[in-house]
Amino acid sequence: MKYVIATANPGKIKEMSDILSGLNIEVCTRDELKIDFDIEETGTTFFENAKLKADAICAATGLPAIADDSGLIVDSLGGRPGVFTSSFGGDDLTPVQRCEFLLNEMQGMEQRSAKFVCTIVCTFPNGKLLTASGECNGTISTELRGFGGFGYDPVFIPEGESKTMAELSSEKKNSISHRGKALCNFTALLQSDGKGENV
Repeated sequence: MKYVIATANPGKIKEMSDILSGLNIEVCTRDELKIDFDIEETGTTFFENAKLKADAICAATGLPAIADDSGLIVDSLGGRPGVFTSSFGGDDLTPVQRCEFLLNEMQGMEQRSAKFVCTIVCTFPNGKLLTASGECNGTISTELRGFGGFGYDPVFIPEGESKTMAELSSEKKNSISHRGKALCNFTALLQSDGKGENV
């Protein structure tokens, strides 16, 4: 069975395609199916936003749709940016500017613990769902480092590592990242119940 990746984010598409192909799941993208419309993320949780995306793409394509919603939770910022991770600091910022905004918000803070969180939702044409999640604990650096990955990777140091996510190889990152863990958990559920389950 073929699955469609519901995201339009190029970084996420590459990451999810790489991980899922390694797990022997055949995937296609929105671009390949010529699906070009925005999905408003009005949910208040990662699950709600992932489900909105998966439901919309499944309805548009008639294929099982795999969506993720993920974000950065910073302890010293009271859990921000959370579900607003992609718009933190303003809608018009570049990824580098968004990282710089985060570092500025945390200027002088000694408590720098944080985690990336990812929720995966797969909506099937019969209305059933599979959902899985993953987390990656770490700390926020004091400067941008590295050129790999995307988003906040240049300022996030995974637990047990001295390098930022952006300094790690894609293989290493995928093995420890929140999205990699969530997709592995999703695959395990898929293998045990390929038709999905009600949530």
